[in-house]
Amino acid sequence: MRFQTPLVPGRLIRRYKRFLADAVLDDGRQVTAHCANPGSMLGLAEPGMRIWLEPNDDPKKKLKFGWRLVDHENGHFTGVDTSVPNRALRAALQAGEVDELAAYGTVRPEVKYGTNSRVDFLLTQPSLADAYVEVKSVTLNRGGDWAEFPDSVTARGTRHLAELTAMAAQGHRAVLLFLVQRTDCARVRVAGDIDPAYARAFDAARAGGVQVLAYGTRISPEGVALGRALPVDPSPQMGR
Repeated sequence: MRFQTPLVPGRLIRRYKRFLADAVLDDGRQVTAHCANPGSMLGLAEPGMRIWLEPNDDPKKKLKFGWRLVDHENGHFTGVDTSVPNRALRAALQAGEVDELAAYGTVRPEVKYGTNSRVDFLLTQPSLADAYVEVKSVTLNRGGDWAEFPDSVTARGTRHLAELTAMAAQGHRAVLLFLVQRTDCARVRVAGDIDPAYARAFDAARAGGVQVLAYGTRISPEGVALGRALPVDPSPQMGR
């Protein structure tokens, strides 16, 4: 997935009201950008961080910049736009680039299921069990090469795990796919200390037949693409 317009670099001044960020561009202009990330962005919103913004000239948009990347200035990037994983993964699924799901020919996004929920993708193929796929954007790194999810308490994420577990119990294929939106991580685990309820639901879901996958991403100021498969910590996540 390529960014629609070339990104411009700058430095973060502050993130506030969840969806707003002030930054100073390299050319000296101070701008306010839309931050498409409702999470805590733990470790990614420190003043002075190098970031990349996407400009737009859409008259319908009040803010003329969107915050897309954190540049760790060591060759690595983190994608902070939570809408990017679904767009990148949809293209990858349609191209058969996710090996575990490549046998499915039809990819439908945002399909109603469970109790007042929508699954990110419903995959179908004659002779195969329908596959319900939930995607989670992973951006937290607190040490080493571990990517962790979530970065804050997520009642919504816990509900999604319950919905997937119910689909598995009904004989469908249920898949939780962690898409790691940072290039400095090589494995994935649940941050049970941040959200114990999510960790319990994750352990129950995996025990109940939910398949857990993780993929990295290739990120640059030009775009975001699916990377290689990553291992997920096989041990129980509650109490880790």
